[in-house]
Amino acid sequence: MTGPARFHFLSVTRTLTSAADWNRSDWPKLWLYNLHYFDDLNADDAAARLEWHRALMARWIAENPPAVGNGWEPYPLSLRLVNWIKWLAAGNAPEAGVVQSLAVQARWLMGRLEWHLLGNHLLANAKALVFAGTFFSGPEADVWREKGLAILRREHAEQILEDGGHFERSPMYHAIILEDLLDLIQLARRWPGTMDPAAVTDWRRLALRMLDWLAAMTHPDGGIAFFNDAAFGIAPKLADLGAYADELGMVAGGLKSALQSGYVRVRRNDAVLIADVGEIGPDYLPGHAHADTLSFELSVFGQRVVVNSGTSEYGLGAERLRQRGTAAHSTVQIDGADSSEVWSGFRVARRARPVGFAASEDADAVELTCAHDGYCRLPGRPLHRRNWRMTEQGLRVTDTVEGGFGEAVARFYLHPAVTASSAGDGGLLTLPDGHIIRWCATGGAARVIVATWHPEFGQSIASMCIELVFKGPQAAMEFSWA
Repeated sequence: MTGPARFHFLSVTRTLTSAADWNRSDWPKLWLYNLHYFDDLNADDAAARLEWHRALMARWIAENPPAVGNGWEPYPLSLRLVNWIKWLAAGNAPEAGVVQSLAVQARWLMGRLEWHLLGNHLLANAKALVFAGTFFSGPEADVWREKGLAILRREHAEQILEDGGHFERSPMYHAIILEDLLDLIQLARRWPGTMDPAAVTDWRRLALRMLDWLAAMTHPDGGIAFFNDAAFGIAPKLADLGAYADELGMVAGGLKSALQSGYVRVRRNDAVLIADVGEIGPDYLPGHAHADTLSFELSVFGQRVVVNSGTSEYGLGAERLRQRGTAAHSTVQIDGADSSEVWSGFRVARRARPVGFAASEDADAVELTCAHDGYCRLPGRPLHRRNWRMTEQGLRVTDTVEGGFGEAVARFYLHPAVTASSAGDGGLLTLPDGHIIRWCATGGAARVIVATWHPEFGQSIASMCIELVFKGPQAAMEFSWA
């Protein structure tokens, strides 16, 4: 919130000039959702905008009558309900009608839980019911709270995997759900006696597992890796969530390297590799999945080098579809197809399945090998197999296509701060701090092309990509930094 009626969301600033602006059809729905969230109520410096906030809450009530518009859809309603309760619990005095509006919103939500969407949406609904049922008292509030708690018990068991990762396999949504869990633990501390102590104990254990998973999916620069729908500026960073957990008396354990949710993190001295060797997500909920199987990200000397392209928009447009496609990720594309058939804004048809994962380590190197069957639907039934071999001096990525194919292309997207030069099938990568990484391709023809990176919604930053077109069934790329 940058003014009494001015807001900056998703890299775009707009002014709320009339009641109709809450639901404008020519503004992106995700931007409007952010307008209805009221996240700014609980920003670090929110006290400086207290009067803006009080006025905006009164305006929302006056200009958004019950059951009308974006603000009454279950997801933004859930987030706003929690934000308003946090704001009130912090001791802020509301304008007349705010508490009554909260009760109306909770009643509306109770009958419109997002069972049709499940996933992170249903968790947000359940959290809001627990907050409302704890903030208010009486039989109706008790029903809200118990309903929310019952959903959380069931959905946490379903959605949080053994390694602590959220089953939609998006580091961004994982961080959002982890913050929600920490908020619930804080709520129980704020209103003692309202929660089952056993449930709170389970939340604390679950939060520690989720912290470990997020740590494994975080680069040395402190930001998440870009697998599936992921971008900066939407969810809290690992450091912020770790500090929150610390305030709640929780201390995270060590990092995991091999994750049951399908990601592997390898560290060798100055380099960190994060590789995707798993399912794209739950079969019944692939909405945030990308066709990124066997893609990877690489940091060297604390700086991102190889990346996936990120996510800058939702919706049904061509750019959304392109960013979800295989060609926007650091993996292999065969005959112009996607490894998993992404379509529309949040749909997937036939999906790639990982097969034959193996890992080994000795004094010299760590090796990972995995294949996927996503291209077996094509003529020739090609199978893509990838091997990563990481030493203290470098990384070699070897790709093999088993079966018939017309064209295979391996892409290695580079962080925008990395400059690439080429001479034949090799060249140099120059990092921002001056470090030099040598790259060398074999088994194909390599070239450096112009690309884009999308670290936040609404952002497209020029970058470079090394394309390696296979000359036969196998090609390899080697990065050396020692």
